Amino acid sequence: MIKNFFRVLSNESAKELEPESDLGCKPDASARRLEILDDFEQAGINWLWATDAQGNLIYLSEKAAKNLHRPLDELLGIPLVSLFKNDPDNPDEKSDRPFKFHLSKRSKINDLVVHRIPGTLGERDRPTWWMLSGHPKYDDEGVFQGYRGNAKDVSLEYQRKLEDSRMAEFDSLTGLANRHRMDNRLNGLLGAFKAANRSCAIMMLDLDRFKQVNDTMGHPAGDELLKQVAKRLRSIIGESGEIGRLGGDEFQIILPDLDDRGKLGEIADKIVKIISQPYPIDEKIATIGTSIGIAIAPYDGIEKDGLVRSSDLALYAAKNSGRGQFRFFSAELKNDEEERRILVEDLRDALVNDQVELHYQPVVRTDDHMVVGFEALMRWVHPEWGEVSPAVFIPIAEELNLINQLGEWALRRACQDALLWPKSVWVAVNVSAVQFANSGFPEIVMNALATSGLDPKRLELELTESVFMGDSDTIDTTFKILKQLGVRLALDDFGTGYSSLSYLRSAPFDKIKVDKSFVDSCTQKDKNSAKIIAAIIGLSEALGMETTVEGVEAFDQFGLVCSQGARYIQGWIYSKALKPQEIEDKLGSGEFRIEPDGPELYRPDRRTVFRRIGAIHEDHRYEVVMRDLSQSGAMFEGLLGVPLGTKLVLDLGEGQLVVSTVTRSDESTVATEFETPLVSDGAGGLCTRHRVSPYDLCAAGMPLAALPPGNYPLTVDASSLSGKPEFMQVAIGGF
Repeated sequence: MIKNFFRVLSNESAKELEPESDLGCKPDASARRLEILDDFEQAGINWLWATDAQGNLIYLSEKAAKNLHRPLDELLGIPLVSLFKNDPDNPDEKSDRPFKFHLSKRSKINDLVVHRIPGTLGERDRPTWWMLSGHPKYDDEGVFQGYRGNAKDVSLEYQRKLEDSRMAEFDSLTGLANRHRMDNRLNGLLGAFKAANRSCAIMMLDLDRFKQVNDTMGHPAGDELLKQVAKRLRSIIGESGEIGRLGGDEFQIILPDLDDRGKLGEIADKIVKIISQPYPIDEKIATIGTSIGIAIAPYDGIEKDGLVRSSDLALYAAKNSGRGQFRFFSAELKNDEEERRILVEDLRDALVNDQVELHYQPVVRTDDHMVVGFEALMRWVHPEWGEVSPAVFIPIAEELNLINQLGEWALRRACQDALLWPKSVWVAVNVSAVQFANSGFPEIVMNALATSGLDPKRLELELTESVFMGDSDTIDTTFKILKQLGVRLALDDFGTGYSSLSYLRSAPFDKIKVDKSFVDSCTQKDKNSAKIIAAIIGLSEALGMETTVEGVEAFDQFGLVCSQGARYIQGWIYSKALKPQEIEDKLGSGEFRIEPDGPELYRPDRRTVFRRIGAIHEDHRYEVVMRDLSQSGAMFEGLLGVPLGTKLVLDLGEGQLVVSTVTRSDESTVATEFETPLVSDGAGGLCTRHRVSPYDLCAAGMPLAALPPGNYPLTVDASSLSGKPEFMQVAIGGF
């Protein structure tokens, strides 16, 4: 076999291998050398290979052919490069350049690791790597003859190297990328995308109530939960992006070439819903949620640090707005962060300084519009900023471990206030999962009832599904004691989470509350919300429970839920939350009947606004004041004489341009319809799907490096739009 190898060498090379007479070698020295080389090949220490000038194999060791799982005669004559492919995960710095490149340049090959293509179907699951070395061969005239080289199987060593590399770049618990890999990946993408003017979105996530799982079920349960979260994220994102666990319960998702905020919102909403489904762990059920902050390059940051900072701010805003939601970054969030820092400091003093109040929203019987109960809603009146939303300060109270103190205060105050109402009227108090998990919670309820003297039947405790995430034995004991006390129990936000029917079977609830999210869409034909409401009401009646429908605001909603069997309604169509004094005044006049009052139709997408925007017509820009905004259009004031059908571009700021058509023009008031509908910004507002890239602004003359992340000037400079105006601009009061 080795003789064949020598035949492919040039005559000069062969002579170099012949014994030299002046060395005193015996005539059989050449044969010995052949024998030694043959033993060398058979030992498998290294294999020999050679190609012709066209790169086709003209020699290969038999051991190498066996490693390839192909007959030797089948291999000779085929291109050497066809046996290998470059491995994208190769950590060896010597293997960065493709094998084909080396051969085409006729350069020397030193210890190049290549990924061998499997030779048979049976070995496809056995990845194999070879290390190749070789040098180009030229004849006396300098004509290229091909390559001569050696090779060996380095699969074992290489797989170890891959594993070491993986351990350095991947999280050992979940298998997701770690912070180091995600940072490198994001730096690389942003650098490449900047050159190509492409976009890249990142999502920052952390898990709501994860700490409670660790505290109540133990750290092994928390680890198992993180593994299941990682699996769910993979099922959602697939190959469209990369997912990383940065540490603890914090995750990051990189989504290249995606700046459509409509699609990003859909992905984020899907993540929120799927992550919120329960997790079976050690024959128990854990329920968590997630909040998501979204930032998009190049609009919200051009470099990694700026983009990550923007996504962090958006995440904080999502958490501070009530959690279980997503939020896009906007420039105003920088002020929100400072505001939250101040709130954290001030909340500790709020209870002591009597800044926290309870307001009460009526629950009304639909048959006769009589008030049957009130839900206690906490309000914080800040001395400087006025009323602070519970969606903002309740999460802060949980983080500061003030929720038990705050919850106990609310329970005592509600029982005291309810004593002033008719005995037929009850009061409902919200109980957080943290409170419910406290083994001393039943005693707190007993003390509140004993101190006030309120009949336990007039106290209703509203619970969400998250209370079931704690220790099952403690939960069962707490439910048992509360029912022995005689208080009423209501399952709040039913239908928005997992809503397992086992909750209704195992927990002694007296009432189910239909969440407002179903009511908001119940009149839309393309939704199943009306059927869901009817199903929940029917389920409640079958189980001997009451049902309260929340969030009814308009008469079309009112008529629909009543037709589905709703007997009790809580919503603005009857009343917003009332102060205790307002309730006392109504009771004093003998009025405890509320007639429904509200708009005929519910318009969830219409928002009243009052801010300055730009209206661009041809080559002139006008300053106007927007009064009304919806997904499909806007109304503004400030222009006279605008004909119907006029095309306008509205500049909503931060690179948001909307092409619109005038549909109504009444003196200085103009209504427009958008060519492309707006999408949710995750915070109850609206935004455009796409924005004008700062790269485009740079092309228009603004230096890219001078653009601060997420803080762009008016997209179109008024000085560049100096054409003759066709419409008359008028001043608007307050602007």
